[in-house]
Amino acid sequence: MHAPQSFSTTLVILGATGDLTQRLLMPALYRLHARGHLEGVFLQGYAVEDWEREKFLAHLEQALRRFVPEFDPAVWGGLQERIAYRAGDLSSGRLAALRDDLAANVLFYLALPPDLFGVAAEGLGRAKLQDDTQGFRRLIVEKPFGYDLASAEALRQQMHRFWREDQIFRIDHFLGKETTQNLLVFRFANRFLEPIWNTQHIAQVQITYAETLGLEGRWRYYDQAGALRDMLQNHLMQLFTLTALEPPSVWDAEVLREHKVEVLRSVRPIPAEQVEDFAVRGQYTAGSLEGQELPGYRQEAHIPPTSTTETFAALKLYVDNWRWRGVPFYLRSGKRLCADYAEVAVQFHEVPAQFFGPKAPGSNWLILRMQPRESLELQAWAKRPGLALEARPVTLEAPYEQPGDAPYSAYEQLLLDALHGDQAHFLRFDEVEWAWRILEPVQAAWKSGQPEPYPAGSEGPLGMARLMSDGHAWRPLGGE
Repeated sequence: MHAPQSFSTTLVILGATGDLTQRLLMPALYRLHARGHLEGVFLQGYAVEDWEREKFLAHLEQALRRFVPEFDPAVWGGLQERIAYRAGDLSSGRLAALRDDLAANVLFYLALPPDLFGVAAEGLGRAKLQDDTQGFRRLIVEKPFGYDLASAEALRQQMHRFWREDQIFRIDHFLGKETTQNLLVFRFANRFLEPIWNTQHIAQVQITYAETLGLEGRWRYYDQAGALRDMLQNHLMQLFTLTALEPPSVWDAEVLREHKVEVLRSVRPIPAEQVEDFAVRGQYTAGSLEGQELPGYRQEAHIPPTSTTETFAALKLYVDNWRWRGVPFYLRSGKRLCADYAEVAVQFHEVPAQFFGPKAPGSNWLILRMQPRESLELQAWAKRPGLALEARPVTLEAPYEQPGDAPYSAYEQLLLDALHGDQAHFLRFDEVEWAWRILEPVQAAWKSGQPEPYPAGSEGPLGMARLMSDGHAWRPLGGE
């Protein structure tokens, strides 16, 4: 089945039979179709499995019934009319056969293992499928973008043999999350924030992403990656740059991405001999959570009993510019922790007033919460009812979603952005490069030694406390 002439754009999914397509891409495309956002878009599946189109459609339907709670056979009936399938490998000869299936505009999605990203980009290029003289040709690449600075640079060179930087969309689904984008809106749409968003008023920033989950079948990837590569180098680094960047003069993809790179370039280098003062790693051991006994990481299926892969990583970063000089940014993420909890928390300096006596109020916190519920919180102080002039903490909370809102997932947002050519929420290579540069000393130091053990179901390794500057402490997982 070829794309009818009525379609102006073809979305080609390389790796269309795989897990990413089943769990994330097809549910997102199903919802976009149900809401009328895929007009003019034809879907072309491509994978090595030698299947007929009917078997591929049955495979997709099974996945949609599993991962889309609101699955409607009528909606699926309309969507499958715009789906085709072709079997083949990543050689240029086989990929060239796609040419007859394509509309004028084409978006290639590499839903492939990371070690095939460069191979696929080169195969498409040798087949001349990157030629955008008759319409756009774009390439979406999933993370990870290399495993260190050298491999990231090698991947860049391989992809750039045939693809221009402006054709490449490096996807990090955190940038499509509603609360991540709300961080930008909240910062720059409210005038009262800008005068206090600096070292004069902010004492510290904590960025946390904690999971109760373990490997969930991802052992092959995770034991090679670990928490530092899997979460901090990309997801949390994105939240860090959005929190710290300067206000852009206009809403423009290149201006925004330039400001993010500027933050990374301003990060104080971590001295090789002082890595322990700026980075902590841990690995979960046997423990329990909500009455369930949990195995340690080295007892998980397929994990070597001597593995030194970290399942928890924390960093302390300083941004040496006028706005942030001296303010520590703390980043942490881990698996098998005591709560599924994610937030960006900004602590302000305490007020100098002394008239509250020994019960003086503490500092204020501004919290952008992503899990377990999306919300915006301001922890402030108000008078305690009674005769005495005493302060007590109060929380002003605004839930992110309001009645009647139609939520979109991160992949829905980013797929639409890619179709429209909006690169604001995709990574430019120099952003990837500078994130790896920051972590190079940590990666080098962690090639030897052991991660600190922490029980599954806990808050993480005790050693993470050594990162905190005087007077600072990690916020409890689950909030205060």
